[in-house]
Amino acid sequence: MTVHLIKLCVGVSDVNQLIQEHERLTKQALKRKKPVEDHHWTRMRPKRADEVLDGGSLYWVIRGVIRVRHRILRLDDVTDADGQEYCSIIYDPKVTLVEPRPRRAFQGWRYLEAEDAPPDLPNQRQALANAAAEGDMPADMLAELRTLGLF
Repeated sequence: MTVHLIKLCVGVSDVNQLIQEHERLTKQALKRKKPVEDHHWTRMRPKRADEVLDGGSLYWVIRGVIRVRHRILRLDDVTDADGQEYCSIIYDPKVTLVEPRPRRAFQGWRYLEAEDAPPDLPNQRQALANAAAEGDMPADMLAELRTLGLF
C-alpha cells in the first residue's frame, strides 16, 4: 500500500521559483553526465519506507498550500562531512502540479496517506501557465479568485 511524504518548501515563494530551481539542477546534472534526479536530506528515515517506495511521492507545501509533488525514486542513507547520518529522499525532478489544498505549518516531514493526497491537475500545461500568472498576483486577490472559481 502506497504512502506519501509531505514537507514544507521553505524558502520558495511560488511554484515558478520551484520549477526554475529544478530546471537549473537538471541542466547541471546533464552537464556533468549524472542521473537527472533531485534529493532532499532529512534526519529521520521513514519507518514506512516500503510503503513510500511503493509509488509514493513527495508533496510540497508552498506558502501554506499543497501545490506540487515529485515521484520518490529511492531513499539513500548518507553521511555528511561531520559524520552525521541522514536519509536522502531521491526524487524525480519533474514537477507535477496538484489540486491546491491548504495545509498548516509543521516541522520536518509527515506521512500523507494515499486517500488524503490531492489529485494531480488534469491539464499540466494549463496548470503551469496558471502558476506563472499566479506569481504576479497578491495572495489575497488569488484567494478571492479561487473562491469565485475563476482561478
